[in-house]
Amino acid sequence: MRFDHDYYPGVIADILGAHARYYAQAWSFGKKFEAKVAADLAGFIINTNADRDLLLTAKRPDERFLGSIVIDGSDHAGRGAHLRWFIVTPEAQRTGLGKQLLDRAIGFCREREYRHIYLYTFAGLDSARRLYEQAGFKLAEEQEANTWGRMMREQRFDLDLPPEDSAGSATSG
Repeated sequence: MRFDHDYYPGVIADILGAHARYYAQAWSFGKKFEAKVAADLAGFIINTNADRDLLLTAKRPDERFLGSIVIDGSDHAGRGAHLRWFIVTPEAQRTGLGKQLLDRAIGFCREREYRHIYLYTFAGLDSARRLYEQAGFKLAEEQEANTWGRMMREQRFDLDLPPEDSAGSATSG
């Protein structure tokens, strides 16, 4: 497996296709979801700034897409770094790839000295939630919504990142 840290031709199609297929099959999301992901992802790609943003994908040696995670550091809402488009294809699930992607994204945020990471998801994505909680994310908001054509509990998870020097400090006594 190899990781790419930047744009490559077809990256939008790879990320979009993985999301569209998974969410259509598992959650019956349709064209509204796919179009929203396409528009938002295209906007992110056009405006990517390597100093603040991370586009991380994983591929097999034969170039087949296995997963992605994005850190959007544009901070439009004043909330910190936005974790987005985190997905692992069915063939790569249960391989540890999801944890590797999440760990690399959090590491990127630490390197850039982000103090806060947030993400939006919904109840029922239990494997992803376990990864988030193991990494220290906490459920911050939850509400019923009908964004994608059916009622579901939309959620926001937050992770505070203390400065490196205070994160591991200990007192002796």
